[in-house]
Amino acid sequence: MAMITSTRTHGADLTDWWWSVDRVMMVALLALIGAGVLLSLAASPAAADRLGLAEPFHFLYRHGFYAVIATVAMIVLSTLSNQDARRVAIIGALAALAFTAATLQFGTEVKGATRWLRLGFFSLQPSEFLKPALIVTAAWLFAEQRRGAPAVAAAVAVALYFVAVALLLAQPDFGQTVLLTVCFGALFFLAGLPIFWTVVLAACAMGGSFAAYAVFPHVASRVNRFLDPESGDTYQIDRATEALGRGGFFGVGPGEGQVKASLPDAHTDFIFAVAGEEYGLVACLLIAGLFGVIVWRGLRASMRMADPFLQLASAGLTLLIGLQAFINIAVNLSLVPPKGMTLPFVSYGGSSMLATAFTAGLLLCFTRRRPGVYDHRGAS
Repeated sequence: MAMITSTRTHGADLTDWWWSVDRVMMVALLALIGAGVLLSLAASPAAADRLGLAEPFHFLYRHGFYAVIATVAMIVLSTLSNQDARRVAIIGALAALAFTAATLQFGTEVKGATRWLRLGFFSLQPSEFLKPALIVTAAWLFAEQRRGAPAVAAAVAVALYFVAVALLLAQPDFGQTVLLTVCFGALFFLAGLPIFWTVVLAACAMGGSFAAYAVFPHVASRVNRFLDPESGDTYQIDRATEALGRGGFFGVGPGEGQVKASLPDAHTDFIFAVAGEEYGLVACLLIAGLFGVIVWRGLRASMRMADPFLQLASAGLTLLIGLQAFINIAVNLSLVPPKGMTLPFVSYGGSSMLATAFTAGLLLCFTRRRPGVYDHRGAS
């Protein structure tokens, strides 16, 4: 009898999840995962050949493996209660801070930065998980202050942000710092905290940007090359924009692209250029449109929520996915200086894939239609 009751309860929980989760957003996320696998099929052989790997589909197999794990993790996270998801994020934030600090001592250096911890066959980039976990934690602390908690709640959130930024700059990872700063600043503003402190935070961000330009040679080099292409090497950006132009409206055809053979980062940072060359403007607009759907559904749900924490967390996670996608696409189009940032769910990378699944799973969880979550306007 107990087993029958348990089965019925489990079935009821799944039914409740299916009718409460944002299925439009979930389909868009799954479509991006599928697009990533398809584009990895195109870019994997060339990347494997450049690195001298015997298996031409090495990156495709790994990408597919991470895609399966990411899909399962995203769906499992979306089934959690809001309280459990918040606890997971807070614990994740503390763990990610510790692991990010550990990279400074035990990390593997790649291209002059120590952002990865080698864990057997897997290289973990803790900062990828730090972003969504810290955003949710900050949303909770800001929401608690809005409910009447002592002002120390917001102070703790700001302190955690500065610790995270210090660790990211020590690696160094200026791109992730910019992304985290913009999302945290948006949360700070949305939380309705005094405008004076919002201005102070904005001034610190601007001052930090100028300081990064002055202190970090690679940041200055990227900015200088963006403003004056003749001042340095712009090989990757040039090849990416040429590939997008060569693709036209419908592309040169699957497997017929050239850019994947000439760009070292074609399967990661410049996967959008591969999509544009082989599948054309139509594919690029489709990918951008899928991210647009996610941002639209996330912000739409956030604006209709009655709970301050869910409102802030949903908005912050939505901005995190949308801004990272925007930055990656803008770099491929030579609209902003190179950031070394992946396209969520589409670029190759285990840490990036799993961290995006963590972000998306939390977003799907917090935007579920539960009793008392939305105000009188509801959500659909």
